[in-house]
Amino acid sequence: MLWVDKHRPKSLEKLTYHPETTARLSSLAAAPHALPHLLFYGPPGAGKKTRIMCLLRAIFGPGAERLRLDKRTFTTPTNKKIDINMICSNYHIELSPGDAGRNDRFVVQDVIKEMAANRSLSASSSAGGFTAASAAGGGGGELEGKKGVGYKVVVLVEVDKLSRQAQSALRRTMEKFSSGCRLILCCNNQSKVIEPVRSRCLGIRVAAPTHDDICASLKTISIQERITLPDELATNISRASSRNMRRAALMLESAHVSTNHASHLSPTDPIKKTDWELYITRLAAEVTQEQSPQRLMAAREKLYELLINCIPASVILKTLALELLKNLDDEMKHEVMEAAAFYEHRIAMGSKDIFHLEAFLAKFMAIYKRYLNNLFA
Repeated sequence: MLWVDKHRPKSLEKLTYHPETTARLSSLAAAPHALPHLLFYGPPGAGKKTRIMCLLRAIFGPGAERLRLDKRTFTTPTNKKIDINMICSNYHIELSPGDAGRNDRFVVQDVIKEMAANRSLSASSSAGGFTAASAAGGGGGELEGKKGVGYKVVVLVEVDKLSRQAQSALRRTMEKFSSGCRLILCCNNQSKVIEPVRSRCLGIRVAAPTHDDICASLKTISIQERITLPDELATNISRASSRNMRRAALMLESAHVSTNHASHLSPTDPIKKTDWELYITRLAAEVTQEQSPQRLMAAREKLYELLINCIPASVILKTLALELLKNLDDEMKHEVMEAAAFYEHRIAMGSKDIFHLEAFLAKFMAIYKRYLNNLFA
């Protein structure tokens, strides 16, 4: 098991940073019957999913951690089949409806309707539990939660990637079925969530951890793994991770593996980048060296390779733009960033990511070639 999963906090009491947010979640867990819809937002690796799972455990007990992976098939009004993978327990269901693309609104509506329709409160249950057909929609069983908890929870991740139609459908559905279903929404950028949805949720901001928070967490992991972590190396990992706790934990484990599992790490141990980051760095170097149709066709193959390996298009675009900016003057940087912002919006609104990534590279080639011509004119 990776260290990032092995040492993930399981309860609210074990969360190590953002004590104000933890206290707020504890107060919500203390009165689960009054739990509103929630919207967790913050940068990647800040700990949003960890806090959601800790909250579910505080409300439903250890049963919320008994997870299973289910695959559901949804049928659109045009009889198109959509397969979505979902993580379920007896008390909640977690999915990313944005994976359905333009048909995400049908997934949102069907899942919430099914969760609420299966609600069957047992008045005679001393534990205040309820019976349901299973969070995944199949099988039956007695669900025993805390007394007074008469609802199921739907966790929707990457809500900011949902289409406007899906978000509008989500607003209407969450109003209609709020009595038997609670929604916990999770996103990186709340500005991409429509105002009607935001106004119906209690916002929980999970900010990126500070460098001191990351260093303290890395020290805790190193103690539990019985390795010596120098302060200088912990600081270097924190800076290289861009305040991403998940990434910092992976970097620490990578440094440990690269030293053949030595029990003492050195302050000078290298911090390795991921393969896909090195791949994008090479792609940026190639595009900067030559601007031609042949180079653009070769770049398309590399972009396909990144997308096939499940690297999000927005992450590819951001990382690629930052690499391309390194050798430009201020005027060119402004043009390239403007192009990156334009095509990031196109990626969010369109359906074929490769088209927009390739268009961004073509735009950069035109800008850079003009820059070189002016330089040597």
